[in-house]
Amino acid sequence: MSRLDDTSWMQAALVEARAAQQAGEVPVGAVLVRDGQVIASGRNAPIACHDPTQHAEMAALRVAAQQLGNYRLDGCTLYVTLEPCAMCAGAMLHARLPRVVYGAADPKTGAAGSVVNLFAEPLLNHQTQIEGGVLAEECGALLQNFFSERRRAQRARRLAAHPLRDDALRTPESAFADLPGYPWAAHHVSDLPALAGLRLHYLDEGPRQAPRSWLLLHGGAGWSYQYRHLLAALVEAGERVLVPDLIGFGKSDKPKQQAAHGQAWHVQVLLELMQRLDLRHVVLVEQGGTWHQLAQAAPERIAGLLTLQVPAPQGLAYRLPFPDAGHRAGPRAFAGWVVDRGSLPAQLPRLAERCALDQPAEARALAARAVEYFRL
Repeated sequence: MSRLDDTSWMQAALVEARAAQQAGEVPVGAVLVRDGQVIASGRNAPIACHDPTQHAEMAALRVAAQQLGNYRLDGCTLYVTLEPCAMCAGAMLHARLPRVVYGAADPKTGAAGSVVNLFAEPLLNHQTQIEGGVLAEECGALLQNFFSERRRAQRARRLAAHPLRDDALRTPESAFADLPGYPWAAHHVSDLPALAGLRLHYLDEGPRQAPRSWLLLHGGAGWSYQYRHLLAALVEAGERVLVPDLIGFGKSDKPKQQAAHGQAWHVQVLLELMQRLDLRHVVLVEQGGTWHQLAQAAPERIAGLLTLQVPAPQGLAYRLPFPDAGHRAGPRAFAGWVVDRGSLPAQLPRLAERCALDQPAEARALAARAVEYFRL
């Protein structure tokens, strides 16, 4: 067939894909053509059919086999908007399809060259001609828009599960869009007793089974973004890393009254968070000696203390969480906290370092030194 014919048939497959999208399924569609006629079509429907095999290609193959009275689909070409997976590729080969044309490549499960290429396996008793990239941009955009909208809806549901208290503010998520070097999934909790419904945001990266965890606590002028380079370096070293935004900072809720931000209350919130996540063998990373109270309150969990002296963070990224003065009660309260350098367990390993956390090379070097120093 000509490229023009391929484009025309792929348009027909896109009609099926859009119908799948309207039904709430991943938008993939397929048509099966023989002698210039569509003899079968299909669309994704695993959710509606409660059937993991109900991919668009499989649906079209089933209908075509019934139409022709033969599972061998000689002389047919299948058009599908997304590169076939291994299951569908196997069915196509078993059906002796002469030719398959797909639209967008699938870098996660594609079995026509993106991940594996079953169609190029010389030991199989049938070879199917494969052609990809027909209306790839249009097919890919349909999928990208679908998943983007689904993520937006999921975020909205998560936010609805954490309603905003009347006495607090919440910086819109849009304020943090496209932050460089901050790709991690957001975690939220609002049901800790001390939170009383306030939503706390935190990052939790690295293997859960790691023998040691790192709790990175920002200072009064920062938020979790300040630790982006150190977090990445520690995770690369195989460590589990937790980076909360204190209430009043970053992506966490911000009580409007400065009096709400008591130091002891923040310590209690962090204790409950460590308990909820069952963090053990924790290296507490703090700035300027602010969190000795936490180390004193959880000797069974805190296995090390890394105290940092860091330059005050500068730049737009550190202003984003605080669009106006009403959002700044937390930083104002933090400035008045007492730095408690009281007694710590004598056996607690401690390290003091200077680091410009916004400098990737310095953060990586700090991570290497700290991992070695606190090695279990």
